[in-house]
Amino acid sequence: MQNILEFHEVDYAYHSMDGEVPALENINFTVGEEEFLVIVGPSGCGKSTLLDLIFGLLQPEHGSVIGDPDAVGYMLQKDHLFGWRTIEKNILLGLEIQHRLTPDTRAYATELLKKYGLYEFRKKRPSELSGGMRQRAALIRTLVTRPQLLLLDEPFSALDYQTRLNVADDIGSIIRSEKKSAILVTHDLSEAISMGDRILILSARPGTVIRTIDLAFNPALSSIERRETDAFKQYFSELWKEMNQLVP
Repeated sequence: MQNILEFHEVDYAYHSMDGEVPALENINFTVGEEEFLVIVGPSGCGKSTLLDLIFGLLQPEHGSVIGDPDAVGYMLQKDHLFGWRTIEKNILLGLEIQHRLTPDTRAYATELLKKYGLYEFRKKRPSELSGGMRQRAALIRTLVTRPQLLLLDEPFSALDYQTRLNVADDIGSIIRSEKKSAILVTHDLSEAISMGDRILILSARPGTVIRTIDLAFNPALSSIERRETDAFKQYFSELWKEMNQLVP
């Protein structure tokens, strides 16, 4: 499996008039093709900073990030759909900004809308859709630019619990169906286990990788089906103990 992203001994600190605040220290990991990596850790450990380094919004102070920021799509905590644009026009927004709106890319957008059940809602406004459908639209908006790697920064945190389970299952299935690599940042340990291929655990600030856990599930299982297995319970217990040690 070829790596599409590599972190080698990466350090990053924030600087202000009050001094330096180390955020990340000696970060080493890789992400392979079609791999779903989940990152967990205590609040303030640098998870979002790590995503900004991948996206090219920040540059490491030491070490190297090997990857192509132009091949990365970023899905944030909120869907950020524009209320005055239809779902179709929201999905085409990234292509418009990149000056890549062509008959071929329009056709691909239509294909994704049909494939993932939003075609009949394409002329609706975001306010007319459920939270889950809006998140699906936000993902399609990201996919339509054909990124290699998707960054998911707690994209389900604003949803109620039942909707969150269903949307996570939905989004995870879409990402695997499209054969994309993904990095999910989450505080939800059950979500991490149900969606990922591998979990990377960061320490308290400055964040450093203290352990990775490889998840071995039947690839045919959905994220909801994973939750019903004995393996899920074992992984949860293992991850819970590891995270508990990070609480002061």
